[in-house]
Amino acid sequence: QVQLMESGGGLVQAGGSLRLSCAASGRTFSRSAMGWFRQAPGKEREFVAAITSSGGNTFYADSVKGRFTVSSDNAKNTVYLQMNNLEPEDTAVYYCAAGVVFSSQRRYFSSWGQGTQVTVSS
Repeated sequence: QVQLMESGGGLVQAGGSLRLSCAASGRTFSRSAMGWFRQAPGKEREFVAAITSSGGNTFYADSVKGRFTVSSDNAKNTVYLQMNNLEPEDTAVYYCAAGVVFSSQRRYFSSWGQGTQVTVSS
């Protein structure tokens, strides 16, 4: 099992930036990919971005493409989500997840963090 802990959320004005971090511990060698998902109030959890364990491949939801960048530092067992040009619609709890398949689908991610709140004011 992989344990995940997100940090870096907060309140930011529209157009601003935040960088989320996700520190992994435990059986980190068992994961093939890391993903970021988000859940806004009253909405289902949705895919944001994913990165392979090697860091060589990334994939983004259309809604964040060009604004968000996912990266990893394997020496630190940490994955990052750099979020630029934030919009009020980006307001949500952001979760990182570890999975065995490089995918945008939640069912392939078996370990989840507790989430970090991101609030973007207009």
